[in-house]
Amino acid sequence: MENKYIDKISEEVVDEIKSFKEKEDLINFLSQIFKAMSDPTRIKIIYALMKGPLCVSDISLLLDMSQSSISHQLSLLKNQNLIKVKRLGRRAYYSLDDEHVVSLFKYGLEHAKHKI
Repeated sequence: MENKYIDKISEEVVDEIKSFKEKEDLINFLSQIFKAMSDPTRIKIIYALMKGPLCVSDISLLLDMSQSSISHQLSLLKNQNLIKVKRLGRRAYYSLDDEHVVSLFKYGLEHAKHKI
């Protein structure tokens, strides 16, 4: 049986896909970003941080979780460059790294709302 879809792919698209699949570092980094965002607690933290910078105790109170649990999740998000930290005196305030994180989250949220 003939595959009518494969016959319609242009050389430009084939070249682009071949080029992309060779970028292992980029693909692995992208995969790690989505893995980091795949945990329900981290989703809640990202949502909270979309409202503005928060310290561990604020997030702990908002999500009704221990500060050590929140700190662990924040560390994972920070390691993937999804959040950043700013120290003011004895407190550390966490915020989303940039607008790309906001966009990723918002598009994912809209897609989920659309499907539920």
